[in-house]
Amino acid sequence: MQKVTILCVGKLKEKFYADAVSEYGKRLSRFCKLEITELSEERLPEDPSPAQIEGALSKEADAIRAKLPPSTMVIALCVEGKTRSSEELARLMADSATQGVSHLVFLIGGSFGLHPSVKALAAVKLSMSPMTFPHHLARVMLLEQIYRAYQINAGTRYHK
Repeated sequence: MQKVTILCVGKLKEKFYADAVSEYGKRLSRFCKLEITELSEERLPEDPSPAQIEGALSKEADAIRAKLPPSTMVIALCVEGKTRSSEELARLMADSATQGVSHLVFLIGGSFGLHPSVKALAAVKLSMSPMTFPHHLARVMLLEQIYRAYQINAGTRYHK
């Protein structure tokens, strides 16, 4: 069974997001071993300078690197990533399993995204959409798409 880890900067506070994450966690338990690791988001002033943002991203990058398991395929969610259809994500996940990748790690940054050094570690850069979403909602959307990918690969009717 493939392992899927989601490394997220920021903690879920809203119950409705936590409930959705919990629901997809239950659904995914049939297909993979899911682990979600939340990392603290660096605090910034209301109107941070570019240097303050860079410093915060750098500290978050250190925390991400410290939690990255060895021998994984890293997939970073970032605005400059490639948008993929659900079928393309399913194919990517199936192909990775066929190639012997037993552990996928998805990275979700905080309010200001991911540091370039972390993006450089990624085998795949993925964009959810050209639109902007709160990173907490992106976590729910990612979990749904991972679940959908497993359903597509299993040939079920979930994906219509």
